[in-house]
Amino acid sequence: MLKLLVIDDNQPICHALQTLFGLQGYQVLFATSPEQAWQCLADHDIDLILQDMNFSAGQMQGAQGQTLFYQLRKQYPAIPVVLMTAWTQLEMVVELVKAGATDYIAKPWDDARLLLTVANALKLKQLTAQQQRTEQARSAVFADKNLCGLVFASEQMQQLLQMALQLAPANAAVLITGPNGAGKEGIANVLHANSPRRNNAFIKVNMGALPADLMEAELFGAEAGAYSGAQKNRIGRFEAADGGTLFLDEIGTLSLAGQAKLLRVLQTGEFERLGSSVTRKVDVRLISATNSDLTAAIASGTFRQDLYYRINVVQLELPALAQRPDDILPLARYFLAGKKTLSPAAEQLLRRYSWPGNVRELQNVCQRALLLTNGNEIHSQDLGLAEVTTAAKRALDDIDCEQLQQALLQAGGVVSRAAKQLGISRQALYRRMEFYGIDAP
Repeated sequence: MLKLLVIDDNQPICHALQTLFGLQGYQVLFATSPEQAWQCLADHDIDLILQDMNFSAGQMQGAQGQTLFYQLRKQYPAIPVVLMTAWTQLEMVVELVKAGATDYIAKPWDDARLLLTVANALKLKQLTAQQQRTEQARSAVFADKNLCGLVFASEQMQQLLQMALQLAPANAAVLITGPNGAGKEGIANVLHANSPRRNNAFIKVNMGALPADLMEAELFGAEAGAYSGAQKNRIGRFEAADGGTLFLDEIGTLSLAGQAKLLRVLQTGEFERLGSSVTRKVDVRLISATNSDLTAAIASGTFRQDLYYRINVVQLELPALAQRPDDILPLARYFLAGKKTLSPAAEQLLRRYSWPGNVRELQNVCQRALLLTNGNEIHSQDLGLAEVTTAAKRALDDIDCEQLQQALLQAGGVVSRAAKQLGISRQALYRRMEFYGIDAP
């Protein structure tokens, strides 16, 4: 049973509140002075406090309640406090609400509003506690892992990284898919840094940047004189990565001839340098990445199906930034590095923008804002971004506004219940509520 503490020097009011909340299934304790309140807090686990602002006859300015409130916030910061009085000045109420008071109820109160205020405060406390437990659990999962500086807050990234860490100790080939600029290389870094190969070489190759006629020499090496300009022996990326990890980015751009040579070395670990008949053998863990649809490429004959199965023992799919909006503000603050802050309007625009260039675009926007913004606060007009695009709406239109309102109505305004009914997380539901302009119940 949830316990409420009423702090009020008027005993009839205490008894009235005890009756009102008792009928709703709450256990109500009351104290007629701050001294009694401190004793009650020491003896009981209190879930919420209803606090008067004056405790002595003739006191109407609220100074006593103001002092008590700040003491309560310092000693018991997790307990919601609802202020109640008929005399306190409005300026003081605004100050205390900004300082952390849950709400302000004027006397005489409206029973329905008071009950709703308390119920919502207790739900928010429960959600906050659950979020803290989730964050603690996440910290425990990643406590002894090397995340290579990745910044994230979304459930999608947490689940993706947990899978990457589970795969890291194995030698299985991993294919990382996702749009350009989303951070595929960062996931590859995590895979290598948490593997038994972490103290050996980690070689990265952007296949899209390699000319087709130099691809073989770049990957497998070449003997002196093997081609024009080759004046000395050079080792390829496979040899350089021996005992470690080789990361092939944009592997979908590899030519069919290059795919055949890559397939052989993946199957046998053997290859020859260009211009040499000496067979060499390497031990390399392969991680590949692509932003293209390889299954479509297989169907069109531009990518070998047997190579696809070799590089795709396990696939990690990295969502676009617009599909994990909880990561946007943490990443933006990371890129700003404490040099400037974001205004509320700027934060809202960052969350609502579609981010076609993903994390790379966000980094560029933040760097530009640092250079061009006057003052210490970045405003929405400083970001150089258009307002909400249709792409942003498409990221959320799997559940439309009407469905959202209906779910909240059927759940009696309980967000967690509505989210469960829709099959999404609470955070995802809150994002959609924000997008469609639906106020929290």
